Amino acid sequence: MNIGHQSNRRSVMWSETQQGILNRLAQQPLCRVQVQATRGSVPREEGAWMAVFADEVMGTIGGGHLEWQAIALARQLLVQWDEDCAASREHVQRYALGPSLGQCCGGALELHFEWFEARDAQRLRALMPEPSQCVALFGAGHVGHALVRILRSLPYRVIWVDSRDAVFPVQEQIGVQCEHSDPVQAAVAQLPPQSQVLIMSFSHAEDLEVVAQCLLRQRERGDLPFVGLIGSKTKWASFSSRLRRRGFSDEELAHITCPIGVPGITGKEPEVIAVAVAAQLLQRLPAS
Repeated sequence: MNIGHQSNRRSVMWSETQQGILNRLAQQPLCRVQVQATRGSVPREEGAWMAVFADEVMGTIGGGHLEWQAIALARQLLVQWDEDCAASREHVQRYALGPSLGQCCGGALELHFEWFEARDAQRLRALMPEPSQCVALFGAGHVGHALVRILRSLPYRVIWVDSRDAVFPVQEQIGVQCEHSDPVQAAVAQLPPQSQVLIMSFSHAEDLEVVAQCLLRQRERGDLPFVGLIGSKTKWASFSSRLRRRGFSDEELAHITCPIGVPGITGKEPEVIAVAVAAQLLQRLPAS
């Protein structure tokens, strides 16, 4: 296993939406609509985009009447470009977000429209880079499965690790790097720098060993900005006592977040916990 580089267990590192776009592009052309410039209050940031096919839209530039008009123009351009191969395959349109669009944001933006067909797949792929933020999830139990279903649609590279080799469902591997590691804590040393770590294995013994390895790596490299452990305050009190006996200081133990999840969400269902944990990670994303 080599998490830092491509391995034979690595699945496609695109989100469901990105992979779906590439799959559809093999069958029919699309118009890529991207927010090119903005002024004032607008629904999406520069760089946000959607793929418009003749019969489907993937992604969003903010919804509302603006998006409806952009989709209509994109489909009109698709027809024009298909009929006139010599025409320029790019177009820029400016929109003011006022009463005429039924939106009161008050800002303005420019949308860039561009044609892509099957032979342009590599060029389009280059415009969909892997997310720079990495989340390493240790544990493929009920909460792990629920959390992966959320994380794979968010701006994260997800590395999913478990000591059991047959626990990763195929339908959840799109956009997720699944890694079998036995012992599970061995994977910690190979995580990409600046990974955010979530620990929720099937075993408290495994959880403890992963936490210990994260603390050792943090001591040596200082490159794991967030390490979260699922469990109660009682669990963390027990872990803290054991980790102190292994030589970790209170200052080092303070780097571990336990329990995990945004405060105020008290449900115990896996999906509820997953939402709370995903929200906690999103709070840590740099402001765009």
